[in-house]
Amino acid sequence: MSDLAIRCRGLVKRYPPDVTAVDGLDLEVRRGECFGLLGPNGAGKTTTVEILEGLLAPTGGEVEILGARWDRDAADLRARIGITLQETHLPERLTVEEIVRLFRSFYPRGRGEDEVIGLVSLGEKRRARYDRLSGGQKQRLAVACALVGEPELLFLDEPTTGLDPQSRRQLWDVVDDLRRQGRTVLLTTHYMDEAERLCDRVAIVDRGRVIALGTPRELIHRVVGQEVVEFEAPDGVLEAELRALPGVEAVRRAGAGWALTVDRLHLAIPALLARLEARGVALSALSTHRATLEDVFVSLTGRRLRD
Repeated sequence: MSDLAIRCRGLVKRYPPDVTAVDGLDLEVRRGECFGLLGPNGAGKTTTVEILEGLLAPTGGEVEILGARWDRDAADLRARIGITLQETHLPERLTVEEIVRLFRSFYPRGRGEDEVIGLVSLGEKRRARYDRLSGGQKQRLAVACALVGEPELLFLDEPTTGLDPQSRRQLWDVVDDLRRQGRTVLLTTHYMDEAERLCDRVAIVDRGRVIALGTPRELIHRVVGQEVVEFEAPDGVLEAELRALPGVEAVRRAGAGWALTVDRLHLAIPALLARLEARGVALSALSTHRATLEDVFVSLTGRRLRD
């Protein structure tokens, strides 16, 4: 058995007349890992995920899921995977337990209704109709439907959008439990704390291609360093002078100000303040934060993940 849960080579998806959503994307996801697919809206990640799920046919390239292919093993694959889409619409007049029971009937094996409903903390709503649930409760029910077949591979496309902090952390616990069982999770998310908390590795996608791949810590250290200093000041700041400051590894414009990625914060900030004072430039704002995956994406593309 291959140690890869997902393998795709040269994946392409085009829409007429001239839109290329996925442009020769290569990707490998190992069995037993939580893998994050990150990118801004329009980057091609949802199209990629829908091809991997068997919902879209690619224009070109090769795709293997759990060692099988959609063109010849579709029925087998559907019994082995679970899917949570960005938006899920379920029968409005059915109750929570009726919906879970319905989805359980689609699989040859799986978890019991009570167990799955408990996993997503909907026990008190088990007899509530779908149209009476809140947005967060509907999202948790969609995750329950994806889990009920006890999938080897779980696709979670923006699973915690709209959830309150407690519900988000409950779903994080579910993902952690799946990983401990040796199951594989492919996650897309706009929440960088979620990706850093859950994912063993992440791929950043832009314009239909993978532009960075590694563990969250590896990418942050390799691309942007450990700390980010952002400041705003009137005109008079020279980029060359900022790059020459001790401890500064990279410099970029950030809105009306500048962002410095640094590896020695205790050297960079005093040097920055001294340089601005020498030029007679007054700060209007200054902040620091530990580098995140958001900083990685901005550094690579010049855009933020939600742009």
